[in-house]
Amino acid sequence: MRDRFRGRFRRRRRRGRGSFKRGVFLLPNLLTTGSLFIGFYAIIASIQGNYWHASLAILGAIILDGMDGTVARLTKSASPFGLQYDSLCDLTAFGVAPAILIYNWALAPFGRFGWLAAFVFVACGALRLARFNVLAQSGEGASDFRGLPIPAAAGVLASTIYLTEDFRLHALVPHALVAAAAYALAFLMVSTVRYRSFKKLDGPLRRPFRVLVGAVLALFVAAAAPQVVAFAVMTGYAASGPLLVLLRMRRPREGASQPEEASPPGP
Repeated sequence: MRDRFRGRFRRRRRRGRGSFKRGVFLLPNLLTTGSLFIGFYAIIASIQGNYWHASLAILGAIILDGMDGTVARLTKSASPFGLQYDSLCDLTAFGVAPAILIYNWALAPFGRFGWLAAFVFVACGALRLARFNVLAQSGEGASDFRGLPIPAAAGVLASTIYLTEDFRLHALVPHALVAAAAYALAFLMVSTVRYRSFKKLDGPLRRPFRVLVGAVLALFVAAAAPQVVAFAVMTGYAASGPLLVLLRMRRPREGASQPEEASPPGP
């Protein structure tokens, strides 16, 4: 009798563990689906001319995209299926959605040149995602990204529109500048410029009090001026890669320009 009871208890316990594991694996994919849903809403809002809502939706999708990867790593539920599904959703939310947004917002008057700039952004975003999947499967790129991540590129465009629409500065933004930004971001996505991934936060977590104070201050500033903070963070991150490349190129030149010290005469 006791053996039967123990056997039933063990089977129920195993079933409970199995359902818990399925729930853990489902959570990151639910967040990814949420990002896809918000990205699809951004497309509909752009077509209807609601550019403020569309840009805000893309920024919200970026938050969900960062959460699904973090949850997958913390729960150890990362899988090849999740990687491919995340990339497909990213192409919609951060490739197609911002391209349609900038085309309807600024590039439509340029005709074929306008939709060509939007298409180049989408195409380079797809290439960036394909390269990321290959590097992820081979185990490379754990500490940094090769090329600007597509969510960051979409964030630059979305935060720009979010800022200008909220402060009603649309008339002050040249449409040609938006096209140039789309081409520049597309180039950065397929380039080999290194960007920090922030996946490993062991260093900052060693000082939890400073991290807590910084997080509180960041939330306070973001609540006071979310448009400015979003624009500054996105453009700052996109510009960090080329700036680091320039600094690395400048250091060897400075070292070579310094005169060598004269060696003391021998005995």
